[in-house]
Amino acid sequence: MTERLADITARIDGVRQLGAVVNAMKGIAAARAHMARTQVVAVDSYAATIAAAMSNVIGTGPALSAHPYETGGKTGLLVFGAEQGFAGAFSERVLDSIGQDPITLFLIGTRGLSVATARGLTPDWTAPLPSHTPGIPKLADKITTVIYHAVATAQIDSLEVAFTRWDAGRPGLVHKRLFPIDLADLPPATGDRPLMQLPKDTLIAALGQDYFHAQVCKAALHAFAAENEARMEAMTAAGSQIARELDDMQSTLARVRQEAITAEIIELGTGAATARAKTHRKASAKR
Repeated sequence: MTERLADITARIDGVRQLGAVVNAMKGIAAARAHMARTQVVAVDSYAATIAAAMSNVIGTGPALSAHPYETGGKTGLLVFGAEQGFAGAFSERVLDSIGQDPITLFLIGTRGLSVATARGLTPDWTAPLPSHTPGIPKLADKITTVIYHAVATAQIDSLEVAFTRWDAGRPGLVHKRLFPIDLADLPPATGDRPLMQLPKDTLIAALGQDYFHAQVCKAALHAFAAENEARMEAMTAAGSQIARELDDMQSTLARVRQEAITAEIIELGTGAATARAKTHRKASAKR
């Protein structure tokens, strides 16, 4: 009985330690998700500024001639999966959306790569998702370089992106085109005619690259926040399960303790009765 009590107590201690780890992971995920959501606002403002500049440039003088954002043909796909585990079916949902069509696949996320490999998908290029948001711009630099090289070498002519966005407490899949940039979607031109020292096509190409970079940053931040939101949800569910297991173990521990106390009382009572019986027999023998 003593061994059983020690075993249950050890299990309770182990589960409590696991609960502490789960709570820590949940807290870290919450902080990271909050930081990413805050930074998305800054990236949106940056992208809006670039879009307004492009609109003002396009809105002056004759229409643009051919430029690198008006081609079409082979489509690549940039997919943001999970970087780490304990995020439920985060990567699976994103990969389910891409279908089985032959595409040039650019995959972000180490965990997402593992899931893709298990499904028989071989990305043309992969990179890990940073564990902290300050690493997102550097990742966007790498993605921009790779995508523009793929365009220059005729591997792709357009690019779409698939990532998870967390809205109203639920994950939602976003699938949209990133490249070529649809100039018709830019805001109306405002303000005076800007002073330009570069050819219009060259300026639009440079601004377009910055705009593309901003859109990649935005997608990466949304994916980063959504992964951590998914991890928070998974850790919340794990915490609830741990609480239920602890309650069951505490009940079991109380029952086993009661059984041990009862057994000890019975043993003591039996021993006392035996001792009285021996004393009575000895007294009878003397008489």
